[in-house]
Amino acid sequence: MSDKTKMFVYLKDVSAFGFDWGRLALTVAPEVNGAERFSGGVVDLPSGQGHTRHNHPGAEEIIFVISGTGEQMVEDEAGNPIVKEVGPGCTVYVPESRFHSTLNTGSGPMQLFVVYSPAGPELGLRDLPDFRLIPPGT
Repeated sequence: MSDKTKMFVYLKDVSAFGFDWGRLALTVAPEVNGAERFSGGVVDLPSGQGHTRHNHPGAEEIIFVISGTGEQMVEDEAGNPIVKEVGPGCTVYVPESRFHSTLNTGSGPMQLFVVYSPAGPELGLRDLPDFRLIPPGT
């Protein structure tokens, strides 16, 4: 159940999706605060970790690097991987249904803010074998 009055959300106040490669805490989503056209949240990747090549059928994604450095891959229209080193302040646009991956290549943690439009593709992460729900404040 969402709370449409939750316009200001802190990470400590929401549960997170935990994985072997890191975590995703949704701070804006239909189930968090009633957002209707997109969802988003903070991804934390420990050094040397990342999410493997995947896509979000029917959805676009924005990835903004808050801190840390990494290697970002986004496939072009022909399916060829385009790989770039990314760091704080970089915005990555992932076109609809395009395959992509992120790897933290730095010596410290990497933090990203991601946005999905339309909302929903991130819920499929719950089906991954290493998924665990991390309670708020943990």
